[in-house]
Amino acid sequence: MLGGGPGGYATALYGAAAGLRIALVEERRVGGTCLHQGCIPAKELLQTAEVLRTVGNAAEFGVTAGEPALDLGVSQERKKSVIERLTGGLETLLKGRKVTVVPGRGELIDAAARLVRVSDGTELRGDAVILATGSAPRSIPGFDFDGERILSSDHVLEIVDVPGRVAIVGGGAIGCEFASLFGDLGSDVTVLEALPQILTGVDIDVAKVVQRSFKKRAIDVRTGVSVNGVESGDDLVVTFEDTKGTDKLAVDVVVVSVGRRPRSENIGLDGTGVGVDAGGFIEIDEYQRTGVPGVYAVGDVVAGPALAHVAFAEAIVAVKTILGEPVVPLDRAKVPWGIYCHPEVAFSGLTEEQAREAGHDVVVSKHRFTGNSRALIIGETEGLVKIVAQRDGPILGVHMAGPWATELLAEGYLAVNWEALPEEVASFVHPHPTLSELFGESAMALTGRGLHG
Repeated sequence: MLGGGPGGYATALYGAAAGLRIALVEERRVGGTCLHQGCIPAKELLQTAEVLRTVGNAAEFGVTAGEPALDLGVSQERKKSVIERLTGGLETLLKGRKVTVVPGRGELIDAAARLVRVSDGTELRGDAVILATGSAPRSIPGFDFDGERILSSDHVLEIVDVPGRVAIVGGGAIGCEFASLFGDLGSDVTVLEALPQILTGVDIDVAKVVQRSFKKRAIDVRTGVSVNGVESGDDLVVTFEDTKGTDKLAVDVVVVSVGRRPRSENIGLDGTGVGVDAGGFIEIDEYQRTGVPGVYAVGDVVAGPALAHVAFAEAIVAVKTILGEPVVPLDRAKVPWGIYCHPEVAFSGLTEEQAREAGHDVVVSKHRFTGNSRALIIGETEGLVKIVAQRDGPILGVHMAGPWATELLAEGYLAVNWEALPEEVASFVHPHPTLSELFGESAMALTGRGLHG
């Protein structure tokens, strides 16, 4: 096993539970990007932003709290303690399942023989090798990361001072999370996105909810922008072009958030028969198998959604394939997505546009949180639930923006993947008052009869 991130450690834990002897090669501590430079630290800082926002609005609930003050140093220490606790727990799990963790960087020196050499000279041979070397932040020409004023996502997660003016290059999931974070912390934020909308791939109605919310919070979103470069002086000056021509933006910090690249280089793949595409992704079939028998790949190093839970699922597929057990390949078009900006975004399945382009006769139900009692109680009414279904057929997609949307998606994900009919889902009873009622209302409306909407 090369790599101890979500794909690697999930494979190790699941394989060991099935009785396989596992050696896991990892150059740092186990946990990978998700635990150390991604999901966990980002969400911890976003939680700090939520607490700050909540305290700032406390007077609406009759609670006098005064003007909240932020100490990012304390938040960073809390982040480190969360990471340490999770890392320690993961290390204990691996030890308990007798997984051998080998420190160092691994290289596949003989793919056919499934032989791996570690940077300390140790050689490991197995019946199978799984490549799970993850990803790294992608850069763009003219924006070399310096860790101080031109930042990657890794650098952002280490900030201890709130910058006054921030340009976010890239308005995808990570870019919008950072825009939301800095906006809540008090920065003057501008998002520069090359495509016509932020959150490309998200249903347009959901993306519009986020864009409207950003506008209310004075987060400037500029789409259709081509970023040319940055000039360094007392200010950083970002030069870009849009439909109006060339423009410049003076900021204190630039965050480059244009996705991640696979870490498939320098792991011994050249000439092995393990295919690597033009983007650097390791080529696999639906069972995670590469072009060399006994060599598999999972996680961010393969093409598809770069999500920890997708890596978990791919790990299970790989282990079951190794064991010769029945396995259902992962349907990447239906995996659940969570984006932790404010308001949160969550979805699974086809957007309305994608469903129509696929030739489906589409019906849609949309209900907004403005009429939901729990949303009114907690003071978070921005957003909606949208269900896309085939007329007289199954639910094709579920899309949400709003309070705790990432926690509300589970039943929508199940409905999409079980190809449930709206009338089947509409019969489920939701507790009242809850945010989850809005999904029930939306499903019920597709049957032609609703209660509150």
